[in-house]
Amino acid sequence: MNTIQSRGRFGALLLATLWVAAFEVRAEAPLPPAQGTADAYRLQPGDVLEISVWKEDSLRREVLVRSDGGLSFPLAGDLSVSGLTPDDVRHELEARLGKFIPDVTVSVAVQQINGNQVFVVGRVNRPGVFKFDRPVDVMQALSLAGGATEFAGVDAIRVLRRGADGRQHTFDFAYSDVARGRHLEQNILLKSGDTVVVP
Repeated sequence: MNTIQSRGRFGALLLATLWVAAFEVRAEAPLPPAQGTADAYRLQPGDVLEISVWKEDSLRREVLVRSDGGLSFPLAGDLSVSGLTPDDVRHELEARLGKFIPDVTVSVAVQQINGNQVFVVGRVNRPGVFKFDRPVDVMQALSLAGGATEFAGVDAIRVLRRGADGRQHTFDFAYSDVARGRHLEQNILLKSGDTVVVP
């Protein structure tokens, strides 16, 4: 009888030990990366930001992102913000203003989206300029333009992109392939200033 009780206690102790070990493994496992970082809005020249500093009414400004991608803010000086998220700008401002204001808290909000835009031209139902606040691929841009017209050459679509060196680069896009789930690498994410040409 004592042997059976000892085995029972040993089994219970073993299960408890395994449960605690499993809990510790789960607790120590790294958390998944925060969602939404990749999709966060990236600032571009022409955007307008509202920047405010908590308890500092004199440090509340509407600021335009200049054509060179920079902006100016009192005490912080000049910042290059093109391609950054509003949260990136907030962190940078807090670091700079923290030299003058203890425990500074900065708020950065996008008031006007004027910088991130793509152009869709040619045989689409609504050609024009389309602003976007999150990544947009070629298929989505065509949808924003109302889709291709009846006689459009949907398998000869091109994306034109001007690089930092001023040279223009071309990306081919065959609608029929992508619509059938083939060669999906053609459905690239567009960058501000890209032009989608539908012949």
